[in-house]
Amino acid sequence: MRRDAEFLTRLSHEPAVLVRVEATRGSSPREVGAWMAVFAQHTVGTVGGGHLEWQATAHARDRLAHAPCESEIVRFALGATLGQCCGGEVHLQFQTVSAQDIAGLREQLAPHGVPVALFGGGHVGQALVEVLARLPMEVTWIDSRDAIFPDRRPDGVHCEHSAPVQGAVANLTPGSRVLIMSFSHAEDLEVVSACLHRLRALGDLPFVGLIGSKTKWASFRSRLAQRGFTDEDLAHITCPIGVAGIADKRPEVIAVAVAAQLLQVGCP
Repeated sequence: MRRDAEFLTRLSHEPAVLVRVEATRGSSPREVGAWMAVFAQHTVGTVGGGHLEWQATAHARDRLAHAPCESEIVRFALGATLGQCCGGEVHLQFQTVSAQDIAGLREQLAPHGVPVALFGGGHVGQALVEVLARLPMEVTWIDSRDAIFPDRRPDGVHCEHSAPVQGAVANLTPGSRVLIMSFSHAEDLEVVSACLHRLRALGDLPFVGLIGSKTKWASFRSRLAQRGFTDEDLAHITCPIGVAGIADKRPEVIAVAVAAQLLQVGCP
């Protein structure tokens, strides 16, 4: 379950203190906006771990015990007194919340991630969706086959049936990172071609990755060149995909390697 969903589900049954990073100076373990929710016996999320989080959790539970309504901001110096070597400082906001705050919090905490379009509902696609759903990414999962998507899938993943599958390219969110791993090379080729046409027209797909070997890409390059695409066009395609140096071909391993590559190329 996504962190915000877990938090709000628990909040419907018991109050909590929402702890958010309001400001930082120098080195800090988390960025502004990072949050955790502190319940009487449970926490969701993190503001950086270590002694900082221990003190923040203790302070939040003291608020729960004494029920102050006003929010407050507390400064924590990340030095010897906290046993952390970051050397900067963090300002944390503490806000007591309850079930009546759920509607507002749902909008505030909903992740707004980088759009990712994943073409292919096979084994690697299924493994990759599980990884991407936990990252700051908004995933659209696309396939041409009926009933290919599992009944149970991560929160926030939008599934789309498209036949022909390349027809979905025209409607992708601008800025989408595209991952192509359909069940057939023929479909892969058509999706790559559609992405190249969109890049020529709009230039708004910053990453287009194709699963496969160097041999597969050599074949695709030849066939795409016959369709009139230039070397400059084809330079926009990354194939193989995934960070270099990982030889394991299990779907779960490929999924981690591909997710890592997306983070490298500009997903926050």
